[in-house]
Amino acid sequence: MRVQKLSLLVVAAVAGLSLTACSGSDSGSSAKSDSSAPSQSTGSQDSGTQSTGGSGAATGKGTGTGTGTGQAGTNGGAVAGGGSGACKTAQLAFSTSGGMAEGELIVNLKNTGSATCALKGFPGADLKSKDGSISARRSSVAPVPVRVKPGEETRFTLHYPPNNSGGTGETFTTLVVTPPGETHSHSLPVGVNVPVTDGSGGAITVDPVGTGK
Repeated sequence: MRVQKLSLLVVAAVAGLSLTACSGSDSGSSAKSDSSAPSQSTGSQDSGTQSTGGSGAATGKGTGTGTGTGQAGTNGGAVAGGGSGACKTAQLAFSTSGGMAEGELIVNLKNTGSATCALKGFPGADLKSKDGSISARRSSVAPVPVRVKPGEETRFTLHYPPNNSGGTGETFTTLVVTPPGETHSHSLPVGVNVPVTDGSGGAITVDPVGTGK
């Protein structure tokens, strides 16, 4: 998919980030596209995409185009014991909520299927704005295996530097999530505003599924 490059230097994560949705040394696979409504867990699929920031002033708007593909983790399967299969994107309902602190976004994954499923590892997390997209990088938090019963949910946390600069910053309006072990993604509406800096600011990171509060 062709997307606009971000020529804004939006935190240190903008330039050269690669989407790391797998745990450990597992290799990734390309995420398929998803055009489903954000509140639904089924439907057609949307790829997590990545573009690298262009050069220019911190307040400039890029007009070039670029391509990139978000990588999904491949650590699915019976990862949490009990013979549970990996949770599929189609059997999960996605929602967001506020985190424990400023600059945190909680993404909830609810099992809408009829059987217990398992997750372990880092999800793919691509933030999109009108200027392009950024792929969150993995945090230093260690992945843990999670079993999710029908009707229950687990979650992960997205961390970003809040915009306290007094400027308009850059606002991301869509989050594309690819669960660990999956190649299909789901898009959610968000309102994540980060400061525009010279690249010395904090990075946008994502924790493994099932960690944190």
